[in-house]
Amino acid sequence: MILLVHMLFGASIGLIFQNTPLAFFLAFLSHYLLDIFPHIEYPIYNIQNKNWKKSFYDFLKVFLDFLIGILLIFLFSNNKLIVYICALFAILPDGLTLIHSLSPKILNWHHKIHAETIHYLTKQKNFPVFWKIFTQVITVIISIILLQKS
Repeated sequence: MILLVHMLFGASIGLIFQNTPLAFFLAFLSHYLLDIFPHIEYPIYNIQNKNWKKSFYDFLKVFLDFLIGILLIFLFSNNKLIVYICALFAILPDGLTLIHSLSPKILNWHHKIHAETIHYLTKQKNFPVFWKIFTQVITVIISIILLQKS
C-alpha cells in the first residue's frame, strides 16, 4: 500500500486507543495487516537498485506520498501528537524494508516477514486492479471517518 494509507490508518489507531504504548504497537502491526489485502504500490526501482542518478522521481513520489498523508491527518484529525507518532509507526515497516534494500545484510529477518511472507500472500494471486485500488480507497475513507469522530 502507499504510505498515506498506512499513515491514515495508523493515525486513526492513535485516536482510538488511549494506552499510548498499545497504540504505537497496534499502529506498527496495522502495516502488516493492511499489506495482506490486495493493493498497488508505486515502483521505486531506482532506489532499490541504487541507481542514484535516476532516483530523484522515486524519492519525490515517496516524499509527496508522505506529505499528503501528513496533510490529510492535519485536516481531518484533532492534531494530537499521538496521531502523528502512530502514523510514523504505521510506516516504519516500509522504512525497515528500505534500509534492507540499501544494505541486504541488515534486517534480513524483517525482509523475510514483510516482503517474502506477507506481500507474497497477495502478489502470488492475480487480483484485478480495481480491487487493489478499492481496498486502499476504503481504508482511507474508514480512516478519515475515524479521525473525524474522535
